[in-house]
Amino acid sequence: MLPLDGIRVVDLTRFLAGPFCTQELGDFGADVIKVEPPDGDHSRYQSLRQDLLGNSYFFAAANRNKRSITVDLSTEAGRAIVRRLAGRADVFIENSRPGVMERLGLGARALREANPRLVYCGISGFGQTGPYSARPGFDQVAQGMSGFMSITGQEPTGPTRAGIALCDLVCALAACRGILYALLARERTGEGQEVYVSIVDAMVSLLTWSAGMYFETGTPPGVAGNHHPLASPFGVYQAKDGPFNLCAGNEAMWRRLCEAIDRRELMDDPRFATSFDRVAHRAELDPILNAAFQARTAAEWVAYLNERGVACGPIYNLAQVFSDPQILHEEMLVERPHPALGTVKLIGIPIKLSATPGQIRRTPPLLGEHTDEVLREAGYSAAEVARLRTEGVVGARPRG
Repeated sequence: MLPLDGIRVVDLTRFLAGPFCTQELGDFGADVIKVEPPDGDHSRYQSLRQDLLGNSYFFAAANRNKRSITVDLSTEAGRAIVRRLAGRADVFIENSRPGVMERLGLGARALREANPRLVYCGISGFGQTGPYSARPGFDQVAQGMSGFMSITGQEPTGPTRAGIALCDLVCALAACRGILYALLARERTGEGQEVYVSIVDAMVSLLTWSAGMYFETGTPPGVAGNHHPLASPFGVYQAKDGPFNLCAGNEAMWRRLCEAIDRRELMDDPRFATSFDRVAHRAELDPILNAAFQARTAAEWVAYLNERGVACGPIYNLAQVFSDPQILHEEMLVERPHPALGTVKLIGIPIKLSATPGQIRRTPPLLGEHTDEVLREAGYSAAEVARLRTEGVVGARPRG
């Protein structure tokens, strides 16, 4: 038994924030019905390879453990299908601009009037109301507007985006939490509710101590580079063959580091007496450490320092990530058979529950793969399904 067995989710989201949220719900047992337009979630076609034919790894990364149904929402019959599905669902989630679902007759008020136990989740770029609510929201816009880019990067280059769609993914996890909180509240009240999450709000919520630096001083912090602005030595250092991460995050680790590099006199140097002093004199300390680190390779330092209780680690490329023995031990790379791709590689489930662990039960679905199955479950007859297909209300029409 999985934690969300019996929970049905109607998923009208696309691209990344919404699908990543519903994928996690699916990983832990929810029956996620992914409602796609006839040509599919547009992420199906975002790929470095043209031969994947709507089964890109962008799509695969956020859409396992789902069933796909294709519905043309420009038709009244298509909207009626979604209303019927929502009437039998526990969760309805969408990431259209505010107001779009209401114009389609699929807004929270209409769906929850018909199904008061429904948890309705709306994901947007900036929020459901306010001066920017109608703007299109994308991850990179949120990275800049949230302040994240202003503290990310190096002095010579200035603000830098994260290498992944961090804002979308943070928003996805916030939406997932919100849905779970609402489902828990429903157990007590018997009533569903609305859950709203914006990409920008989710990212602003992560500013934590960076915002604290601004609140404390009144001065916005600048780009942090590869070093922690409040601790030292804590950042990227150079070994004989390249960089590695070092995080001597407390006084005990600092002393162990000085002993490990045979520079015990640094412990008595007043410039480096406390973490505050070491941050203030980072420009003097880092060249000393980098000179010492030339004695070994990065891999040798990672092994040597960890053995002595100093936190450090390698800076991997993705090939190294997915061949590391700890990553493989934790099953963070899994492979499953796929009808179009032969074998699909998927990132594993990071949350490890002891009694009811998540499972990858379904590979990312083909476009519209489960349309007939879902419609039959919703009470449509075979003749009605055939008519809907003939009329173009349902049925996949993948891009050429």
